[in-house]
Amino acid sequence: MTDELTRLESDGESRPSVLFLCVHNAGRSQMAAGWLRHLAGDAVDVFSGGSDPGVAVNAAAIEAMAEVGIDIATEYPKPWTDEIARAADVIVTMGCGDACPVFPGKRYEDWELSDPAGQPVEFVRAVRDDIRGRVEQLVAELVPA
Repeated sequence: MTDELTRLESDGESRPSVLFLCVHNAGRSQMAAGWLRHLAGDAVDVFSGGSDPGVAVNAAAIEAMAEVGIDIATEYPKPWTDEIARAADVIVTMGCGDACPVFPGKRYEDWELSDPAGQPVEFVRAVRDDIRGRVEQLVAELVPA
C-alpha cells in the first residue's frame, strides 16, 4: 500500500479517496473497491484493507464480479494502514467492528452487508448487487456530474 499512498500524496490532483475495510479483505471490501474503480474510473482513489487479512480473495466474489465484467482476480487481501486511513476522505467499514480505525475529521459509513465467506456464488451475487447500489450512491456524492 505504500506505493498507493505515495501516488495519492504526490500526484498533485485533487480527487476524493475512499478506503473500504472489512475483516479479511477477501470479499465485501474487494467487491466494493472493484465497483468503485469500475464506476468512477480515475475520478476517485480507491483502497481496501482488512483488520485480519485472509490468504486469498474469495473465489465466489471473483466469479460474481467477473459475471458483470469486473476483474478482481489479481487482487489480494492486505492490512489497512494508518497512513492510508489518514489519507482517505471516506472510510467505509463492512463488519470489522471495533477493529476498524477511527480518525477525527473523516467521513465514515458503516455498510451492513452479509458476509460472503464460504457462501455459494448465488448468495454472493446478492451481496455484489447490494454493494453496487451503495457504491453508485457514493459515486454520485463524490464525483461531480
